[in-house]
Amino acid sequence: MAQEARTDEVLMASFRDGEVRAFDVLVVRHRRGLFNFLLRSVQNRSRAEEMLQEVFLRVVRSKDRYEHTAKFTTWVYTIARNLCVDESRRAKFRRTVSLDAPRRGDGSEDGPAMLDSVAADQVATDDAAAAPQIRGRIARAIDLLPDDQREVFLMRQVSGLSFKEIGEIVGAPENTVKSRMRYALDKLRTELADFHDG
Repeated sequence: MAQEARTDEVLMASFRDGEVRAFDVLVVRHRRGLFNFLLRSVQNRSRAEEMLQEVFLRVVRSKDRYEHTAKFTTWVYTIARNLCVDESRRAKFRRTVSLDAPRRGDGSEDGPAMLDSVAADQVATDDAAAAPQIRGRIARAIDLLPDDQREVFLMRQVSGLSFKEIGEIVGAPENTVKSRMRYALDKLRTELADFHDG
């Protein structure tokens, strides 16, 4: 129980010094937030799981280089962000997929075609029936954000990081990060404006 009370930084230093249990505590503490960030970034459950394993593998490989002066959350999200940037670069050429080609995501190999998931003219009045459609619209709106705005939005909204932490992760001043968030929110409001229309 005493291990769970220690800060991330103390746990990482203990792991660096050979205490394997400290690493286990860090994994339990951060895997969910990291996975959610990765999943929203790559939108493929199996790929996000692979990337999460890679994040923790890199933590293990880099443990001797970890500086206690660095906040662990900032350090580990920087690793995750770098993986997302690499993944995005590799995926650029795959973004011109046919509208009727099966889509990947939600962990399944073949999902519905993009045309099948476009909003219909009539929206079901039952909230439960509309929820998946609304989630899909929001996910697509987030997808349309420029990379720098999307990563700030996801780190803030999905992972709950502070603007200061995000700034350290992306290498930008805190005010720049806040501006990116503001632009992201403005674009999302515009993209989803019809939800507010009568």
